[in-house]
Amino acid sequence: MLPFFRRSPEIDLFPLGDEHLGLAADLHRKRFSHAWSAGELRKLLGQAPVFGHIARHVNRIVSPPAAGFVLARSVEEEAEILTICVGPDYARNGVGWRLMVAAMQEARMRGAAYMLLEVDAQNQAAIGLYRKLGFFEVGRRKAYYAHDDGTRSTALVMRRDLG
Repeated sequence: MLPFFRRSPEIDLFPLGDEHLGLAADLHRKRFSHAWSAGELRKLLGQAPVFGHIARHVNRIVSPPAAGFVLARSVEEEAEILTICVGPDYARNGVGWRLMVAAMQEARMRGAAYMLLEVDAQNQAAIGLYRKLGFFEVGRRKAYYAHDDGTRSTALVMRRDLG
């Protein structure tokens, strides 16, 4: 398809609730080799400082799959992205950006002064997004992420002030 005919999908964000956890777990399984189950997501979301948002494709006749979701935690002045996941069909369409902005806004409303996240040093697309959002590297965790092939990669710890 020619680039000028390509149209971004219509996506709406909703607070992540129990009714979305099956969709979120399915998406997480598609994107991560060590994915969280719906039960694990439910257990996290049941904690008072944890919140999330889900992105869903609107104007679909059938029940739309999740385009992406974010799960975060905010305790006093510190917020942390626990996971963010965007479906392969929705990558590079602004879904990750919108999910991150929603998480940062909610964390700020909850009183957080800054947000942290960890990202695989090999995930250049995510690192690029985070840098565009104002995150900067504050540390590294060597051999943090385990991969299916037995290798391990470094996690970058990134921070952004929310003030």
